[in-house]
Amino acid sequence: MQDELDRHHRSLFERRRRLRKLLRPLPRRANVRRYPVIKWFAEHANRRPYLWSFKRAHVIPALYFGAVLALLPLYGLQAGLAFAAALLVRGNLTVMVGLQFITNPLTIGPIYYFTYRVGMWLISTTGLGEGMAGWGTRVNALFLGGIVVGLAVALMVDLIWRFASWEARQFRHRLAQLRAADDARRRQEFGASGP
Repeated sequence: MQDELDRHHRSLFERRRRLRKLLRPLPRRANVRRYPVIKWFAEHANRRPYLWSFKRAHVIPALYFGAVLALLPLYGLQAGLAFAAALLVRGNLTVMVGLQFITNPLTIGPIYYFTYRVGMWLISTTGLGEGMAGWGTRVNALFLGGIVVGLAVALMVDLIWRFASWEARQFRHRLAQLRAADDARRRQEFGASGP
């Protein structure tokens, strides 16, 4: 049982260390003034603790809005829009801004092409926006595809997070049962060998 507990603690610390390393460049309450776009809003951000909270009620809206915003064709405006959206939906700023790095100069082409293809498929299937001129249909397809793909990505991440949370609860429950059984065994041994 002690080995299982030690393994669990090592894996937990390793996951936390990787997460901290991944989130290090993102804005936090302590370093928000360093970011050129966000520093003007730093005063407002420090007065709103939900921007930094990792509670489920603040992360889920940030996840959904951030994923959709990341896949919309608004490259270059995403960080500022993410901050404004975090204020509006009372979401976690770190998650919302972190999701904006999905579309970077290396990934923007394939991502926008995929969202465009999804949007065009939806337009041809549903008939939404077919009467628009050529560029209007293309822009409409980019926005529609970005919204749909963003929601799908956020839903997948949400379901994975829920499953991981359920698995962690199951592990804690099993560990508590093992500890209780071990304590009962020790009490029984102590009672049998006692005076």
